[in-house]
Amino acid sequence: MRTGGNFCRKNRPAREQSIMKNEQSSVPEVGNRVRLRAPIIGLLFAMGICLLTPYNNIYLQATPLGGGHFPLAPFFLFLGLSGLTILLQVIRGGATLLSGGELLTIWIQAVIGSGIAYTGFARTFLINITTPLHFAGTESRWQENIDPLIPAGLLPTDKGAIELLYNGIPGAREDSWLSMLGQIPWQAWLQPLFSWSVYILLAYLVMIFLLNIIVRQWIFYERMNFPLLKVPRMIAHAVSEGEGLAFFTNRFLLMGVLLPVILHLLNGLNLYYPSVPQMPTLLLAGPYFGQTGIFSGFHKLKLYFFPAFIGFAFLTSRQISFSFWFFFLGGGLFYGLLSLLGYSLPASELGVTFGPTITRPEEMQMLGAYGVFFFSLVWLARYHLLDVTRRSILWQKADSPGPEWLDVRISFWGAIIGTIALVCWYVYYGTAPLVAVLLVFSFFMITIVATRVICQGGLAYFTLTAAPMDGLIAFLGPKFFTGINALIAGISQKVLFVDLRESLMPSLLQAARVQRSNWPRGLLFSSILLTIVLSLFTSCLAMLTLCYRFGIRELQQDWAATTSIAVYENISRLMNTPPETGSWVFGFTMMGAVVMLLLVVCYQRLHWWPLHPLGYLTVYSSAMRILWLSFFLGWLCNALCMRYGGVRLFKKLQFFFIGLIIGDFSMGGIWAIIGLFTRMSYQVLPN
Repeated sequence: MRTGGNFCRKNRPAREQSIMKNEQSSVPEVGNRVRLRAPIIGLLFAMGICLLTPYNNIYLQATPLGGGHFPLAPFFLFLGLSGLTILLQVIRGGATLLSGGELLTIWIQAVIGSGIAYTGFARTFLINITTPLHFAGTESRWQENIDPLIPAGLLPTDKGAIELLYNGIPGAREDSWLSMLGQIPWQAWLQPLFSWSVYILLAYLVMIFLLNIIVRQWIFYERMNFPLLKVPRMIAHAVSEGEGLAFFTNRFLLMGVLLPVILHLLNGLNLYYPSVPQMPTLLLAGPYFGQTGIFSGFHKLKLYFFPAFIGFAFLTSRQISFSFWFFFLGGGLFYGLLSLLGYSLPASELGVTFGPTITRPEEMQMLGAYGVFFFSLVWLARYHLLDVTRRSILWQKADSPGPEWLDVRISFWGAIIGTIALVCWYVYYGTAPLVAVLLVFSFFMITIVATRVICQGGLAYFTLTAAPMDGLIAFLGPKFFTGINALIAGISQKVLFVDLRESLMPSLLQAARVQRSNWPRGLLFSSILLTIVLSLFTSCLAMLTLCYRFGIRELQQDWAATTSIAVYENISRLMNTPPETGSWVFGFTMMGAVVMLLLVVCYQRLHWWPLHPLGYLTVYSSAMRILWLSFFLGWLCNALCMRYGGVRLFKKLQFFFIGLIIGDFSMGGIWAIIGLFTRMSYQVLPN
């Protein structure tokens, strides 16, 4: 971020070529060959994950196969394929089953599929669009306020089909999975699925086009780091160079692997055999802090120990990892300071909120912070964006090849046309044009910022604090969303733009980063598009089959049901008597904007400045409540390593932390496989 936007326009082509040359030379070349076999294998893996994830994650309640932005199943499969390739190299004297580039291609396709298979889409979709009919009661007044406004064809209206979805088809458990397909009442679902497929595919296309426009700025001009990619890229490079065996037998790596293996072996056996001793990975620190006073913000503090996330934190920039835990603890102290000064702000000050985790007015700082950070990204990229605009309007080709999948001219016009199509989709279903425009803009603004936080910060697990609609309500008032505007906005936001634990855009950015200039771009891009389309189809099919077989009531979908019901309750409140947000909300929003502006300016202008703006964006995220200790430990180890051993020690010690990641995910995969047969599984990673 620090270097972006500092290039003069007249020297831009020469500097651009110089940066690209340095970039190519500073990153180890990963296998030149990417053959057709790789996208085919990746597509099959992605579809297999989409089919298996609902059963494993929801019915078995096992370690999530798909979850976060470094999901378990894709990396476990990546390790397995790497191991087979290395074994073949050893046995046959250098023969390669898959090149490093092919391994990365398979991995990124599986990552994209796993994100769609769970919280990124499938986990809440069916419940979200059936909540108005199934959960409406006489006391909720939904039948008066919401039902008359539902556009024809947008939500399923067959009450019988919905009841079977929640209760299960009688006798379906004795039938085979294939026979279940014929028992699903498809007639009730065809129109709603078609309507939402248009919306989702349009949104995904706009994400692809926007990413294709900004990827050169982030990767080449700002030299953005990708901590989550370091382990797959190092493994792929070792395989391509024939050094896979030496990589996996590195003594530091083996020591790192050993720690999570022992930890999860004991804890996993304890689940099945309680006599086996257990090593706790969660400590409750809250009781050591009072509920009043300066430390009252920590009275629910928890200490989670996840070896893999300590590894990711070690590989992340020290400035970023320090900022994550520093701002998290600072947020707790800020709450205690407000309490100490006598400011007890009721949650009612928030009015109506759609945020996934927002509970207190001071958390509205994030709305202002997200807005300022987004516009700071635009400002840094101003020369690049102006250049893209000029080339697109004049239809001029780029001076030099970059990391883009498509010509930026196609992306420029595709993003505009796709955005207009999304706005038309909203207008077609009754949304006011101005509301539709602002809604689409806020959706993609938040998604772009979250993508930056996840990929640059190395956050494999990330959640938003406030939703995009919260920002519009805070600035424009609750009356901005009236009637059908609130209904369509709330439902569509829940579909793709609020549960960003597994958003598609960060995975696409990582795919662009691992791509090399000499790889077949047409093949890779088409394989990613096909993976997205077939993953959506497969995920819907798997969720419908699972729900009609067992019934949502038995699948313990409490989180999905609770969050979906909350959306419609908030919509109903906006329609009936929309409560005004308190003055504190606007004040904290402005406070967040000012703090973020200061952080951005200081980060850009002061080279000694220790804080990174990304840390402030995660201060109230529920993800940081789980990961703050991991980032503290990873930062501490990194700082001590560089202080007393320098780069030489870092190059050796990084293998230990890579071992933590490999060991954690390997044990997660093993216990997930065991759970498929025992129907009871030990959870290694956060859900």
